[in-house]
Amino acid sequence: MTGWVLHVDMDEFLAAVEVLRHPELAGRPVVVGGRGDPSERAVVSTASYAARELGVRSGMPLKIAARKAPDAVFLPVDFPVYEAASAQVMGTLRAFPGAVVEVLGWDEAFVGIDTEDPERSAHAIRAAVHEATGLHCSVGIGDTKVRAKIATEFGKPGGVYRLTRRTWLEVMGERPTTALWGVGPRIGARLSGLGMETVADLAAAPTQVLVDEFGPRTGPYIGRLGRGEGSAVVDDTPHVARAHGHETTFQQDLTEPAAIEAAVRALAAQVVTDLRGEGRACSRVHLKVRFAPFFTVVRVRKLDEPTFDVDTIAGTALDLLRALEDPRPIRLLGVRGEMVAPHGGGDHDPQD
Repeated sequence: MTGWVLHVDMDEFLAAVEVLRHPELAGRPVVVGGRGDPSERAVVSTASYAARELGVRSGMPLKIAARKAPDAVFLPVDFPVYEAASAQVMGTLRAFPGAVVEVLGWDEAFVGIDTEDPERSAHAIRAAVHEATGLHCSVGIGDTKVRAKIATEFGKPGGVYRLTRRTWLEVMGERPTTALWGVGPRIGARLSGLGMETVADLAAAPTQVLVDEFGPRTGPYIGRLGRGEGSAVVDDTPHVARAHGHETTFQQDLTEPAAIEAAVRALAAQVVTDLRGEGRACSRVHLKVRFAPFFTVVRVRKLDEPTFDVDTIAGTALDLLRALEDPRPIRLLGVRGEMVAPHGGGDHDPQD
């Protein structure tokens, strides 16, 4: 028997869940985001394939989505419903004979399985998920997590695809480096500056060149991505949250100090509620602020002592905001509390 990594990814997950609730929407452009009102400030969480064909993408402002798909149905995000559907999907995967399941999010997971016929297992998993939930998924097969994750994109929608060391460069070699899982536009631009435009270029790059550009840890890691290398071990250890955060996009930009302070304190109070639920105090405060029209800054500060105190967390976030000395109107604010390790000790290097 051979060990394989399967990457199971639900197709148009949130939109598909909504279509199950509203069968009359099948085949129509469906956009899920915010409160479902495209006149408000919010972004697309998921779009159905019909909406994607019209140019709608996740993360796109709803107002732009409405211009691209004027006949689309816009629906609000309904977290409890999606969480219930996700739990049903993951339960189905865990019940699959011989499967080890590592959950990556609401709608995707790695499945480790020993088999001589991974395609057969992948199709069986797809059938089991559909029978249990009415939802469709795609499955990528790989000899590493990286290859399985990328393979899924070739199987979508509703299919199965295998990508291995033997086929890696044949399939991926001429694609841009940004086609790799974990390589975004910024890293891609830096690689381009080094003359590495394609995955094949990156796969052949000397490690020292990458170390000089990205550092002793990130450089070799990016090189391994270019070769599709990485772990093939699926870890079913339950996820332990590192932090909890909340953010708000304001329908009207905030300009008055009192309103800004009130918003930060309200977010800090929500964060503390979550931290108390974990029983782990805040050791670092993260501030996210988006100035009008769309300029985003994130700042982090380590606290002298871990705390559940709302005033301390809010005050730290406000100090970070004041230190920016930016008078522009505020479109979005977010506060995130990074918690102490579950055992109560150990911490990350301080940053400010």
